[in-house]
Amino acid sequence: MNNKYTKPSQEELKKKLTPIQYRVTQQNATERPFQNEFNDHEEEGIYVDIVSGEPLFSSKDKYDAGCGWPSFTKPIEKQNIKEKFDTSHGMRRTEVRSKYGDSHLGHVFSDGPRDKGGLRYCINSAALRFIKKEDMEKEGYGEYLW
Repeated sequence: MNNKYTKPSQEELKKKLTPIQYRVTQQNATERPFQNEFNDHEEEGIYVDIVSGEPLFSSKDKYDAGCGWPSFTKPIEKQNIKEKFDTSHGMRRTEVRSKYGDSHLGHVFSDGPRDKGGLRYCINSAALRFIKKEDMEKEGYGEYLW
């Protein structure tokens, strides 16, 4: 068990998270396309789970898929992402969740850039916290500066 990244209690989460962050991560909601914090975000750094802090995606793997949500070609560490078959809303999709926070992040699709593996991780901004490259060391993410 990883003690570095843990999920706070529901009471703590309700205090810590905004209403949309809570609905997305804890109730599997989806934020509005094109009207979210990281869709057009282009700074260098990493994106971590808003709930647990576990590292999820790098800005180096982010691209504009035109879908209205931040999209990535791969996670920083595959083991920090759980995949789950999702048939909600009459669709057949693969949901992605964080391993330790068990946060709903979004979905993964097979329509990503072919030269980067063909995957598109379509992620809700509300599930993410961005760590700027220059802040990664002091925030405990120095190992991901590569």
